[in-house]
Amino acid sequence: MAPLNILIVGCGIAGPTLAAFLLLSPVPASEKPRITILERSSAIRSQGRNIDIRGVGVAVIRKLGLESAIRAATTGEEGVQWVTKENHVWASVPASGGAGFHSPTSDIEIMRGRLAEICWKRSKALSDDVQRKGGAGIDFIFGDHLGDLRQERAKVCVQFAESGDTKTYDLVVGADGLHSETRKMVWGADGEEERVKQLGMYGAFFSIPPADTDTKWRRCFHTAGRRVMMLRPDNQSGRTTVFLNIVNEKDSRLHDAARNGHGSVQAQKELIKEYFHDAGWESDRVLGEMMETKDFYYETAAQVKMETWSKERVVLLGDAEYCPSPMSGMGTTLAMYGAYTLAGALVQHPQDISAALAKHEQTMRPSVDDAQRLMPGMLRLMNPETPWGVCMVDTGIKFLIWTRLIRVLMMLKGSKTATKPVDDYGFERLPDWRE
Repeated sequence: MAPLNILIVGCGIAGPTLAAFLLLSPVPASEKPRITILERSSAIRSQGRNIDIRGVGVAVIRKLGLESAIRAATTGEEGVQWVTKENHVWASVPASGGAGFHSPTSDIEIMRGRLAEICWKRSKALSDDVQRKGGAGIDFIFGDHLGDLRQERAKVCVQFAESGDTKTYDLVVGADGLHSETRKMVWGADGEEERVKQLGMYGAFFSIPPADTDTKWRRCFHTAGRRVMMLRPDNQSGRTTVFLNIVNEKDSRLHDAARNGHGSVQAQKELIKEYFHDAGWESDRVLGEMMETKDFYYETAAQVKMETWSKERVVLLGDAEYCPSPMSGMGTTLAMYGAYTLAGALVQHPQDISAALAKHEQTMRPSVDDAQRLMPGMLRLMNPETPWGVCMVDTGIKFLIWTRLIRVLMMLKGSKTATKPVDDYGFERLPDWRE
């Protein structure tokens, strides 16, 4: 039987991870899948926020031999500190590497773009090795995207928008993020509002030059108006990364700005400036640098919830499939774990794609359900509207830290972060790899 011909849409984190494991399947090189990775951007996207890897995610990067490379590229964040408008630290929680302790800062904190680059390089190195042994490996296509997609019996016919080329695949994997075009094409754009559950939170991410007040800790300042400012270290770039967060379900401009995408960056910056100009603390510095930065990224917080993640020969992966939202702290871990389980299911059922997709969903559903389970009203509770509400939240955080109850809460959260042992699919074991 001919090797599977697979198209992966998206060269972020989940896509290259899936491709890498498919190339590690325990069969001769000539029988390994023929893989194409399609990426809309002309190169690996460098934008994105700080992310972390926890629990089963650590097991996955170890199977790829990537733990040393990823740990060498971490931001160096030592924990989170809450500060006053005078920059006095009033509470802090250190980083934790334990799978059962869900600290706000993991011991593997890394920029999204940096992790995507490492995953791409690993998949490319594996592809080169497979090609040397007579296999097809991976064909990377940058600067193009899906123009049309049709399912025809046991095949998927795809037309590329820029080149106009038409090709046929046995399986198409939509690993193209929260706003997945693959999902819209296959499940219908009209149902997106139902599938993508908006949480009423919006955030701006960017980097700025460091200042004397910056440290190796994440500094978090929240104020009235349901606003939060975070300044975080990045050892790799030597810059300070910024996250400005707003919880607001009434101002439609916030949602419209996210929906309009990267074509309205200046308008997004102006909207963020309007919301934070009177926030205090280091807002003058942050907003001044924001207007000049080139790596500004604005996004809505949402969860993707679907009854099924596949339709015939098309399956979703990562945020496109089950985005748990930034509040879960599990998005990257689930993306990598999902790639691993999908590859494993395809290896177990190479001649029955329907069975493979069903197995992948059966394996992933419990972990996704846990990660998407947020406390009702948590966003509004933790992001108060009034100064009095901010004072109450501050008092609550201080009490939890002083009584060490915060450790109990984080352990309870950690127990739900997919810490179970991962299944063994017989993938080739890899030595530790460095770039």
